[in-house]
Amino acid sequence: MLYQAYQFQEDAFAPLRVMARSWSALLQAFPWMGGSAFMRQFEAAMVLTSRFELTHTRPSFGIASVMVGNRDVPVTLETALNLPFGNLLKFSKDIDAPQPKVLIVAPLSGHFATLLRGTVQTMLKDHEVYLTDWANARDVPVEAGVFGVDDYVAYICRFLETIGPGAHVLAVCQPCVQTLAAVSIMSEDRHPATPRSMTLMAGPIDPSESPTAVNEFAVAKSLSWFQNSVIAEVPNRFAGKGRRVYPGFLQLLAFMAMNMDRHRAAHGRLYDHLAAGETEQAERIKKFYDEYFAVLDLPEEFYIETIDRIFQRAELATGDFTFRGDIVNPAAIRHTALLTVEGGRDDICAMGQTSAAHDLCQSLRPHLKRHHLQANVGHYGVFSGKHWEREIYPVVRNMILAME
Repeated sequence: MLYQAYQFQEDAFAPLRVMARSWSALLQAFPWMGGSAFMRQFEAAMVLTSRFELTHTRPSFGIASVMVGNRDVPVTLETALNLPFGNLLKFSKDIDAPQPKVLIVAPLSGHFATLLRGTVQTMLKDHEVYLTDWANARDVPVEAGVFGVDDYVAYICRFLETIGPGAHVLAVCQPCVQTLAAVSIMSEDRHPATPRSMTLMAGPIDPSESPTAVNEFAVAKSLSWFQNSVIAEVPNRFAGKGRRVYPGFLQLLAFMAMNMDRHRAAHGRLYDHLAAGETEQAERIKKFYDEYFAVLDLPEEFYIETIDRIFQRAELATGDFTFRGDIVNPAAIRHTALLTVEGGRDDICAMGQTSAAHDLCQSLRPHLKRHHLQANVGHYGVFSGKHWEREIYPVVRNMILAME
């Protein structure tokens, strides 16, 4: 009944949002009506009311062009491979000189791949960029089967095969574990599409290192508690009706609860900017929350296995991680260079959790390993924002270039 209760609330608030949008449209159509301070405050309240909702479809990446050298180059989004639980996207550019091919592996953790828009946009300047675009589980029919941690690993291998030999891979947050597993498997098989470099950014390779509130919550409850408390059945109105999922709205609430005062303050500033007619400042806040409030549901199998295998039993760190029944051996990685990146103020994946990959990749020679600690950033600052663009990205770019 959890999902049904959420949908009932969404349906109940829908008329209020429609009314608020109508008032906003009216005030914009007749500017003279909003001249007074009271009417500007009223319009600001209507805007905030109209935004009181979550969306469940992937927003647009909005990357129409990118600067390559001193030229503004158009960017076209293509689907290189279509699979039931996720697509491989390619950001194509019409340029003459070839660039290194990079697969960016986005997390499957309640938000769409557009959460990495800033990561993609920065990487596009110097690279041919591919991105994993995970499906909203509530839109995947039950007939498509299940999707667990092993399936996620298999998808990464399949995506790298599609891109072809000579590519690089960069994983952000949660999929660092699956990416390291995929590269280990491909290395052991001597697969021709094994990537030349692997960048792991703020991911829980060993969550027992400096546990955060997220890690502690994951190990504090039993698997049966998670199954009984946070797993819900998709309502009949959606394509995935009957599929059991971890709803994206629950993940969003969990994230917001960690910094609720910050989110309240941000919406307070949004109201003030709107009431003062400060459009540019208001748009920046709206743009962030348009993305933040776009949520997707996770398949039950993937969510429960992630809690069990990655957080509670830390299988990769202990050497017990298996793929299709066989032990995964990171020591098989001998030629793929490793870069790990951590944020010194990361309250989701703390220092030491990602760099643990270096001990696991024991066959790599020292010159093929590098760790970068960005002391002044939190979790999201590792892959977006000014510190990512100015300080972290050059390190990533140089590692990729060194392996070309």
